This record gives sequence, structure tokens and C-alpha cells, in this order.
Amino acid sequence: MHAPATVEKIARLRLSDGAMYRLGVASRSVAAIVGGYVLAALVTMLLSVSLPMARSEAVMTATLLSFAVYTCAVMWVFATRSALRAWLGLLIPAAVIAAILQSMDALSWSLA
Repeated sequence: MHAPATVEKIARLRLSDGAMYRLGVASRSVAAIVGGYVLAALVTMLLSVSLPMARSEAVMTATLLSFAVYTCAVMWVFATRSALRAWLGLLIPAAVIAAILQSMDALSWSLA
């Protein structure tokens, strides 16, 4: 007796193709905005401490290059086949760069 109600409940939980497309675009947008910013910031930090020039020049150069990194990240997010691939393509390099910065003692996790 309860089987048809269960089938109807499962059928109601499915999203339409249009809703799935919108969720994919929303996920990519968040990945581009947030993930691209995090990746650009980490690249800026890494370049700031590793470029062989005066500290002020290294920071300025890294900051200018961060605009190109962010732009490329945004374009790449929308060029990939899936939102999952877009997220992984941003999070994996960000984790690697964060690990490199942590090993260099250049990444400070404290707020003090």
C-alpha cells in the first residue's frame, strides 16, 4: 500500500534539466568568484616571497600578475566540462600552493 507514495516522493525530488543547468551555472559562478580569488591570492603570496627582487617590487609584481591569474581562473572555470572539474581545478592548485607556503613558513594562520 505504501509503495506508490514512496515512488511519488522520489519522483518529486528530481530536478528538471533547467534547474540542473541553473545549479551548474551557479556553482561555476561561485567557483569563479571565490575559488578564483583564493587561487589568485595564494599565487600572489607565493610570488611575493619567492621573486628575487626587492620586497616592495616583488609585492607589486605579484599583485599585478594576480589580475591575470584571476582572469585565467574565471575563464577556465567556464571552459571546463563540469562544475566538479572546475572546483577541483581550482582547489587542487590552491592546496598545493598553500602547502608550499606553509613549508616556507610564509603562511600565517593566526589572526593575531
